[in-house]
Amino acid sequence: MADSLSDAKTAYDAGDYEQAVKLYTPLAKKGNAEAQYNLGVMYRAGRGVPQDYKEARKWYRLAAEQGNALAQFNLGWMYASGKGVPQDYVQSHMWFNIAIANADSEARKEFMVDRDSMAKSMTAHQIAKAQELAKKCIAKKFKGC
Repeated sequence: MADSLSDAKTAYDAGDYEQAVKLYTPLAKKGNAEAQYNLGVMYRAGRGVPQDYKEARKWYRLAAEQGNALAQFNLGWMYASGKGVPQDYVQSHMWFNIAIANADSEARKEFMVDRDSMAKSMTAHQIAKAQELAKKCIAKKFKGC
């Protein structure tokens, strides 16, 4: 499996997006969070596949439920922008908070900037609700959030 993931990354980096999709898809279907995240990226951008935000959301969610911080952040972005989901700042803030709690220190700083920027459009009540939802989601190990 590791070779397939490596081959998929190599194809993606070379711009052979169709080959990358072919290699990532079986890995993603078997539950590989990195492959799921990468398929989400590809569907969001329309690389090797038609752009499809709902399909991107599906793959991001599967990876997010396994603790992939980048997928969690991207779900937050999707809810903030209303791409593939109804725009929902509470859900966005929740996913940003989860990603921040789960990310390495470098990514955490970047994620906080985006979360705090979006939070300027929210009420204090909405932010508190998002924080409560994030705590519950983390306690459930990201399942069913």
